[in-house]
Amino acid sequence: MSDKEKSGAEAPAGKKGKKKLLMMVAAGFMVAAGVGGYMILGKGGGDAAAEEPKPEPGAVVALDAVTVNLADGHYLKIKLALQATAETAEEPDGSKALDRAIEQFSEYEMGELSTTEGRHKAKDKLREELKEAYEGEIMDVYFTEFVMQ
Repeated sequence: MSDKEKSGAEAPAGKKGKKKLLMMVAAGFMVAAGVGGYMILGKGGGDAAAEEPKPEPGAVVALDAVTVNLADGHYLKIKLALQATAETAEEPDGSKALDRAIEQFSEYEMGELSTTEGRHKAKDKLREELKEAYEGEIMDVYFTEFVMQ
């Protein structure tokens, strides 16, 4: 084959290769643009609509103090108040809250609850348990008395 024949044979293949490359780049760009559009418009707009509104606070119910044996032999005297939601029809019964508090705090040692961080973790855990136990009628819990010995 002569050089002229070789270059003639390669030219059409080179043009096809460039077209394929251009098509692949264009397709990749379109996919990237679609993903970017979804991330900006689809996902951002969807989260705002799907997000539940925060419940409105209702009555605060103070419970009697209870003394709990801690895991290391010390004692905790704790008094709770429950923040009900505005939709709660009647004052919540504190029995579930006290039961969960006794169960939870009896697993802690005094050292774990002596720090602010430790109390916040325990309170957060109790709050989540109470939201579940009261089926969303309780939105927060407050420690109105917290004494360890």
